[in-house]
Amino acid sequence: MNLGIVILAAGQGTRMKSSLPKVLHPLGGKPLLRHVIDTALALDAGEVVTVYGHGGEAVVEAIAEPRMRWALQEEQLGTGHAVMQAMPGLDGADRVLVLYGDVPLIRPATLRRLLDAAQPGTLGLLTAEAEDPTGYGRVVRDAEEQVQAIVEHKDATSDELRICEINTGILVVERPLLADALARLSNDNAQGEYYLTDLIAMAVEVGVPVVTVHPDAFSEVEGVNDRVQLARLERVFQHRKAEELMRNGVTLADPDRFDLRGRLSAGTDVTIDVNVLIEGEVRIGEGARIGANTVLRDCTIEPGAVILENCVIEKAVIGHGARVGPFSRIRPGTELADHTHVGNFVELKNARVSPGAKINHLSYVGDASIGERVNIGAGTITCNYDGANKHRTTIGDDAFIGSNTALVAPVEVGAGATIGAGSTISRDAPAGELSLTRPRQVTVPGWKRPKKKT
Repeated sequence: MNLGIVILAAGQGTRMKSSLPKVLHPLGGKPLLRHVIDTALALDAGEVVTVYGHGGEAVVEAIAEPRMRWALQEEQLGTGHAVMQAMPGLDGADRVLVLYGDVPLIRPATLRRLLDAAQPGTLGLLTAEAEDPTGYGRVVRDAEEQVQAIVEHKDATSDELRICEINTGILVVERPLLADALARLSNDNAQGEYYLTDLIAMAVEVGVPVVTVHPDAFSEVEGVNDRVQLARLERVFQHRKAEELMRNGVTLADPDRFDLRGRLSAGTDVTIDVNVLIEGEVRIGEGARIGANTVLRDCTIEPGAVILENCVIEKAVIGHGARVGPFSRIRPGTELADHTHVGNFVELKNARVSPGAKINHLSYVGDASIGERVNIGAGTITCNYDGANKHRTTIGDDAFIGSNTALVAPVEVGAGATIGAGSTISRDAPAGELSLTRPRQVTVPGWKRPKKKT
């Protein structure tokens, strides 16, 4: 049967107390709604329609998903009314799965179990046992344990409020039954809204069996209504990701102090210390080690590399066996070749560093090409910006750059050249020679240091 999916994402989210639409608040580095859309697309549905309202075009622009259609719910008149807005986009569907844009952790595997359980001629409903069912609609069953209806919390009797099986709102139903039920919905209830949950009683009324499936964990069906719930689900998400990594051969010093806000591909025997933040697309090769308090953003760490504590690496490549840190900042466009060393308080930007080169202390190297086995002394900077344009510095193989050197780009230091400490080099330095601009040292005999006047 051809599957269509509706994602309800039109809620205002007033309890978030934010100008940002609720479904755009991030979890694990991407919007809540994006999580649900990715799950929907993983089910190979023929049609996916997201119903938006609060935030309007901001939601559409932020998601920008070409494989999906959008439907606008201008008035917030309930979940049933929201699904009505999506129906024109589901003409090709034989059955419809309803998801929610603020329920980000539902797993594709759980939804596949629901779809498999809902055979032709039935309605499939995802329910769960809640320790505290307050606020949730209750699943009402008869003496034979057959589902009869869903009763919203505000409409429930005292007996119904004692029921702990709750409706998650996620259901799958054949499109003709859905269309018929939507046409007959009423808003005669405490909220004055069109409840999609009334569909359950309508199905029972016409003899359609309701089959139920439970998620593996209650967190799969928890919604986000405020920032407290968002923070709680963030930790659930991070624990999920941490467990996946550890089961695939990654050592995490403390899974409670690990944050993945993107996608990580990690080889076996990778070790990640505490408080490491990973954003965007990151690849870490086999046997690499990542020190505490490090940020990795859209970068590649090759096998055997060591990133020491308190480093920030963004849009860069760290070569096989390279050593970086502590307290290094590696900015976009930088490529460290194999077995390079970058040390404490060193900043690199758009630099190509060849094998065996070392930049170990307190230096800035930007827009530069560094040859093999080059040694750059402490306090060296490439003066790459003239106030309008960037210029490149090139240093040949085996050159030695003395401490506290300023290389005024564009400039080239030849292979095997030596630059004396404290020099300002504004012209090309020839290969194999010593170049320096250090002034002659002078001692003034008899000079007295000034004293404060009393």
